[in-house]
Amino acid sequence: MTAKPTARPARAHFSSGPCAKRPGYELATLPIDSLGRSHRAKIGKTRLKAAIDQTRAILRVPDTHRIGIVPASDTGAYEMAMWALLGARPVTAIAWESFGEGWVTDAVKQLKLNPTVLKADYGHLPDLSAVDQGSDILFTWNGTTSGVKVPDGNWISDTREGLTLCDATSAAFAQPLPFEMLDVVTFSWQKVLGGEGAHGILILGPRAVERLENYTPAWPMPKIFRMTKGGKLIEGIFEGETINTPSMLAVEDYLDALRWAEAIGGLPALHARADANAAALNAWIDRTSWAKNLAADPATRSNTSVCLSIVGSPDLPKAMASLLEKEGVAYDVNGYRDAPPGLRIWCGATVDTADIEALTPWLEWAYATASAS
Repeated sequence: MTAKPTARPARAHFSSGPCAKRPGYELATLPIDSLGRSHRAKIGKTRLKAAIDQTRAILRVPDTHRIGIVPASDTGAYEMAMWALLGARPVTAIAWESFGEGWVTDAVKQLKLNPTVLKADYGHLPDLSAVDQGSDILFTWNGTTSGVKVPDGNWISDTREGLTLCDATSAAFAQPLPFEMLDVVTFSWQKVLGGEGAHGILILGPRAVERLENYTPAWPMPKIFRMTKGGKLIEGIFEGETINTPSMLAVEDYLDALRWAEAIGGLPALHARADANAAALNAWIDRTSWAKNLAADPATRSNTSVCLSIVGSPDLPKAMASLLEKEGVAYDVNGYRDAPPGLRIWCGATVDTADIEALTPWLEWAYATASAS
């Protein structure tokens, strides 16, 4: 029997969403003067505009792209883009895990667009060279539930005729995003920066804005999806005037995460932290006979949502996750419900590499203990 380790991760938060808060986070340090105030008052608008401006600065979003805070997390942001933009051209939907499959379902069953669908099994990417650059393209940059990312944007043509709609919710702030190739980018606060849920970020490039102002979808548009009025973009959405009432507490929490990101060195530091975490975990995987990275190609392996296949009974991962949670050394690491049985360990920028290193002996203990039971 493998002995129970003595060293423990200082923070056991390895969930893939909501994710670990930043190191040193204390709720009591958040400014509260915006709480209980209208988001339309000067103080609310100022904070919301600050969140947009600091997102642009940290994420290095070009001035050509507009940034808005919208309802319903990344899902709401991506649905807004789909419902408002699609239908003008053919659509190609790319899926290799559950969230990409969700966008396929919406395109097929809800919007009835009859898209071309490119799929791959968990752990693999479809053939991106087969994507029709004349179509609007739906894809996730980082497959959160499979641990498979696109390695770069080189497969996207700079002479494309359609729009690229990129769900970047587990990639933004951790992986390079070529905004010049991305007409729509969405993400949520609760991933790489460890913010709170319920709000999404919608980034629109100039080609997406042009589509919005020159195309009217055939279907009715719910209020929270409407981004134009009289054929013109509602600019206020991208200046801090939200479509519905936001949580100012969540906004203050996000601003805290952005200040931390700036203080540690901005985007390069965030990328480096996620890379170091994933490298530490993958080094352990490489020397462990019963665990492997679900992503088959090292070039497509996520540095945030690292997914592990476990040799043995398909019940082992769930049993291991339960043991780790009871010991208080790793919370919420069982694989996603639609994914193959396995473990999913968040390695984003708010996690400390020392905690990944402290976790691996516990993984060995949990495997031995669960296998023996």
